[in-house]
Amino acid sequence: MRVSIGSDHAGFEQKEMLIGYLESQGFGVIDRGPETDGRVDYPDFAALVAQDVTGHEADFGVLVCGTGIGMAIAANKVRGIRAANITRADFAALAREHNDANVLTLSGRFVSFEENCRIVDAFLSTPFGGGRHAGRVAKIMALEG
Repeated sequence: MRVSIGSDHAGFEQKEMLIGYLESQGFGVIDRGPETDGRVDYPDFAALVAQDVTGHEADFGVLVCGTGIGMAIAANKVRGIRAANITRADFAALAREHNDANVLTLSGRFVSFEENCRIVDAFLSTPFGGGRHAGRVAKIMALEG
């Protein structure tokens, strides 16, 4: 499984640590930057990761900024993306199971690295539940026009 990952300056440190964590778990990782913790604009990196997911370069995306909120808003502007800003592992599992989320956004400032690892684990290990949820996801996707 391949994961595309990106951040802004506020999420840079955790992005770097998450790359190592993901690789240690056997995932292929596409690092979309940034390369340093210098000030950057998060929508640029959200777009790169979202395009990897919609272009089938990656199975899932992970984005880290200060709160994860801006990254989720930006990524959700890309057609085909269902990004969820998650702060708890059980919410990550539900975002996958019920909403077929394909991009995970994380807080690099308010959530510990250890908790973000648990969130990533839950997100990447939980399959979409299908069934009654499939029709709801289809309705969400139809909102894109």
